[in-house]
Amino acid sequence: MEKKIRVLLFKPGLDGHWRGIMTVSKALSEAGMETIFFGFKTVEGVVEAAIQEDVDVIGFSCHSGAHLEWARELVRELEEKGARDDFLLLIGGVFPEQDHEELRRIGMDGVFGPGTNTADIVGFIREKLESRAGKGR
Repeated sequence: MEKKIRVLLFKPGLDGHWRGIMTVSKALSEAGMETIFFGFKTVEGVVEAAIQEDVDVIGFSCHSGAHLEWARELVRELEEKGARDDFLLLIGGVFPEQDHEELRRIGMDGVFGPGTNTADIVGFIREKLESRAGKGR
C-alpha cells in the first residue's frame, strides 16, 4: 500500500481568516492526503509537531500582511532543527503578487494566491514530492 501524503496546515499567530485554509484542507483530504489542521499556532510549535508527526508538507495561510516575516521564521526554525529539507513548504493567502518571488527566495516551495484552484495545489504537492523521491529525499 502506498504511503499517504501527510500535510500539516496552520495559521500563524492570531491571523483569524480561516476559510481558505479549511477549503484547501478539505480538497487535500478528498484527494487522498492526510491533513492535520494545527490551528492558530507559533512557528516553533508547528515545527515540533511536523517533525513528531512525520509529515511531508507544511502549509500555512496568511492574511495579516506579515507573510514574509512568518515565512522567514518558519524556514529559520526548520534550519535550526536541521529539518529544512525534510518538508515541502507552502504558503497561501492574500499578499502582493510582487512578494511571490521573495517568498520563494526565502524558501517557500509553493506560493498560492487568491483564486488558486485547489486541484492545482494537489497537483503541485504530488509533483514536487514525486520529484523529491526520485532524488532520494
